[in-house]
Amino acid sequence: MQQLDIQTQDELLRVAHLLADAARPETLKYFRQANLSTDNKDASGYDPVTVADKAAEKVMRAILARERPDDGILGEEFGTTSGTSGLTWVLDPIDGTRGYVSGTPTWGILISVADQSGPLMGLIDQPYINERFVGGFGRAFMTGPLGEKPLVTRTAMPIGEARLLTTFPEVGSLTEGQAFHKVAEQVQLTRYGMDCYGYALLASGQVDLVIEAGLKPYDIHAPIAVIKAAGGIVSNWQGGAAHHGGRIVAAANAEIHAAALAILQDSIND
Repeated sequence: MQQLDIQTQDELLRVAHLLADAARPETLKYFRQANLSTDNKDASGYDPVTVADKAAEKVMRAILARERPDDGILGEEFGTTSGTSGLTWVLDPIDGTRGYVSGTPTWGILISVADQSGPLMGLIDQPYINERFVGGFGRAFMTGPLGEKPLVTRTAMPIGEARLLTTFPEVGSLTEGQAFHKVAEQVQLTRYGMDCYGYALLASGQVDLVIEAGLKPYDIHAPIAVIKAAGGIVSNWQGGAAHHGGRIVAAANAEIHAAALAILQDSIND
């Protein structure tokens, strides 16, 4: 992991906010617009992309070209741009486009900066309800209609009292779905359809677990940084690094993480 001085950390946070501030109006311009057209990126299913996704990523890339020209970029819509600084901005201009086209407010803009070891700082922004969750470089806070608050994950509790979130009821493959539902059988409450907002809720101390599968790096980099800064844990289902995507378990604390991981691994290994 790169050791960045305070001035560089502050600069990266400043640019992250610039990116989010610029992407917000591009997403809101089209949100809940009647007859918003979409293209489908998945010939065997449904993975929509809209003009808002592309416009938001373009404006963020333009800012990075001006403010951080030596950094690399990994974006969902326009791929990889190489850099020379050892830092890469990971951008998902609209995480939860299915929710976006449905008019739900649980989509978000994901922005993070990473080195070769993974994300160093991340930001989850929900423009419609004016909430922003930031984590990294020793800071974890959110801003929104109720003002600014620190982000702190929930304390340990038995898994039978836990709250669990995911986006799709099927989670992933049949095997992955069965493993997820083994955990869901143990917890107190399970809710669906959250997209990146579920990770923000975990970081802000509202829920205990988010479990998903089939994620890409740009889906999870920012949530990892925010949740870790708030005191939580994010790993893959084997307990290893999660920033490459795939099967993800995010937890409020080590105890609930271990309990969920044990159930997932037992189910996958059956």
